[in-house]
Amino acid sequence: MLIQALTISHALTVIVFSTRILLRDDLSSAARLAWFMVMLFAPYLGVVVYLLFGEINLGRTIHRRHNEIFAKLQAMASGSMGNCDQNLKGNVEAEYQTAFRAASVDGFGTTLGNHGELLPDAKTARSRLIADIDNATESVQALYYIWLDDETGKGVARALIRAASRGISVHAMADGLGSRKFVRSKWWREMREAGVKLSVALPIRWVLGTIFFSRLDLRNHRKITVIDSRITWCGSQNCADPEFLVKAKYAPWVDIMLRLEGPVVAQCQLLFASDWLLNSCDEVPESFEMKAHELNNGFPAQLFADGPTERRGATSQLFATLLTLSKKEVVISTPYFVPDQTVLDSICAAAARGVDVTMVFPKRNDSWIVSAASRSYYRQLLQHGVRIFEFRDGLLHAKTLTMDRSLSLIGSTNIDLRSFDLNFENDILFRDNKLTQAIFDRQNNYLDHSDQVTLDDVNSWTFTRRIWNNVIATVGPIL
Repeated sequence: MLIQALTISHALTVIVFSTRILLRDDLSSAARLAWFMVMLFAPYLGVVVYLLFGEINLGRTIHRRHNEIFAKLQAMASGSMGNCDQNLKGNVEAEYQTAFRAASVDGFGTTLGNHGELLPDAKTARSRLIADIDNATESVQALYYIWLDDETGKGVARALIRAASRGISVHAMADGLGSRKFVRSKWWREMREAGVKLSVALPIRWVLGTIFFSRLDLRNHRKITVIDSRITWCGSQNCADPEFLVKAKYAPWVDIMLRLEGPVVAQCQLLFASDWLLNSCDEVPESFEMKAHELNNGFPAQLFADGPTERRGATSQLFATLLTLSKKEVVISTPYFVPDQTVLDSICAAAARGVDVTMVFPKRNDSWIVSAASRSYYRQLLQHGVRIFEFRDGLLHAKTLTMDRSLSLIGSTNIDLRSFDLNFENDILFRDNKLTQAIFDRQNNYLDHSDQVTLDDVNSWTFTRRIWNNVIATVGPIL
């Protein structure tokens, strides 16, 4: 009787959840197959995993509010949204214009007259950022996925407190999971007491409710700082030291940051405003100026802002477009590499047609799942002519793409399914030889501290290692 009951229970579990998987039109074939395998071989564990990670759902209310908020902000922003049709002609080569059109999400178009500076290291970026906040005369907005109680985290908090104490309008947000300790710390309380307006992005108020109606790991991964509506910071660095105390054994975390001025700042401010309104339910603060400040002799730039409220596949489509448009050379650095088939095929196709494609990953990754899954793609990449390097001096956390030494994409997005489908991300695409060359030089510095991986290296891996990597990659689409 017990065996019969277990058999029936097993069958019902597989049927019910398999039916649910088949009813979902948003799943890729690879993800659907991976879920079938999990349900077939470990149905009870599979149910738990599915409830935790199976659905990407913010609810109809969130999607409706997001659309309403963006419609309101777009009306307020006037000409700050940019315009691909108007600004691309004569300012971006015809063959690259498609990339900017592919990056147009939520109505963001190309802006002109932007200036940018690549910071030499994390310490300098922190000091310059704090100096910008201390020099603010009107407003500061800051959003971080991870905000730690370390020198960087405390330094930025103190600067925001000083700004609020001067009467500056200061708004700060942190992700509810990535910054879960900081939003409960004395620094969060002291910022609020000083007059800093605070909000938590995607707060986890009821764990079971989040599990059943959304996902715990559906996060706001953005890093946005805007000062006086004229300066913005963009890159991979969280509000944390390179020593990254929560995962110190992988330190230093090697990041990259840009300081930008120009009309693209208004786009970043609008994105912050949308996140603020979506999570706080406030009215649009008067300090959210969102006006374009076009500079002389500037370059074209455009915000790329993706997330689960946007059209599915936007990020992988952008990467595929960039790789397809490349003519001579593409260099990519990313800490987490679990691409979908579209991006993987685009990388291989670019290398196969003669483009010099170089990819840089960390040698030691803080995620053993990602580490195994990433290496499962090495053979295919190498066989198509892609050069692979593994950075050995810390965890390379910089997310960069340079193309033909003229076009760059930089920001918070990793080349993995989590960034593609789950996280709220922010990146900036721009066309500028000088700044792209600076990022390209930084990428070459990464290569100087890396070991090249060859096909002979992959062939020397043991059978067990290859099987392990491929098993992890097989279930990668569902994680």
